[in-house]
Amino acid sequence: MISTVNEWSPLKKIVVGSATDANWPVRDPVFARESEKTTWRESPVPRGPVPQRIIEETNADLDGLVTALISLGVEVVRPDPLNFQTHDGLYNYCPRDRLLVHGSTVIDTAMMYPCRDMELQCYHDIIQDAKVISMPRDQGLVLDAANVCRLGDSMLFLESASGNRAAYEWLCAQLPDVKIELCNFYAGVHIDSTIVPLREGLVMLNASRVTFDNVPRVFEGWHKIWITDVVAQDFYKYPYASKWIAMNMLVVDPHTVICDRNQTELIRTLESYRFRVIPLELRHSRTLGGGFHCVTLDLHRES
Repeated sequence: MISTVNEWSPLKKIVVGSATDANWPVRDPVFARESEKTTWRESPVPRGPVPQRIIEETNADLDGLVTALISLGVEVVRPDPLNFQTHDGLYNYCPRDRLLVHGSTVIDTAMMYPCRDMELQCYHDIIQDAKVISMPRDQGLVLDAANVCRLGDSMLFLESASGNRAAYEWLCAQLPDVKIELCNFYAGVHIDSTIVPLREGLVMLNASRVTFDNVPRVFEGWHKIWITDVVAQDFYKYPYASKWIAMNMLVVDPHTVICDRNQTELIRTLESYRFRVIPLELRHSRTLGGGFHCVTLDLHRES
């Protein structure tokens, strides 16, 4: 069963990704220009297979996440394997990037890196009974699903390198009953290390990107937790994600959050709002570019 419209209702079923055969594409025309838009200049953008040590440690951390979710009564499914190193793809590490779920509809997005289209086959069995809408690949539309934040009968759409205005207009046409607010906070990609809705009426905001002047209109009347800094985690050679990946957390229900265990101040803040915090670790979240929200994909939350 697929049914989910927000980021905080009680979680019943979820996809957890995998780092097996993770790879930095060599032939993808967009990934080849990654060095042009990154602000990091101390080491080159990686190319080719991800070191096996990183893959193994990441898979161990993901298995720990699976164990924690099962203990909370959540059904977990995993994507089918694909050798991304052989096919010059990326990985199955971040299912949140690949598919956008609203209600019982799954939107197959036209991602920033064309090579990520191949990931769809890894979710075939998971979404086979859902209504799937495919975004056109030949009309200049670009959208990573992680550019969208779901808030029930409304959404936020981050206009960025991984989500353009044409894709926003297409999504509005596909979901006419959903009010989709366009946002533009910063030059990076994806919204889930900037805005974290914790439950109805309570949102966590990255204060280095969101200000009192540009906070989305949908949050009028919501209580706002402003985060001014996080603990920067280590990475291997090149940081595919900024330090703000530390804000990338998974809300299991309106009172339970899975958060990076290194973020002691962030955890204290969450506990002050009476959240049960489950501290886990993804040792290579910056290297591979994904925290606990990125490496999962909600399939069923109680309405």
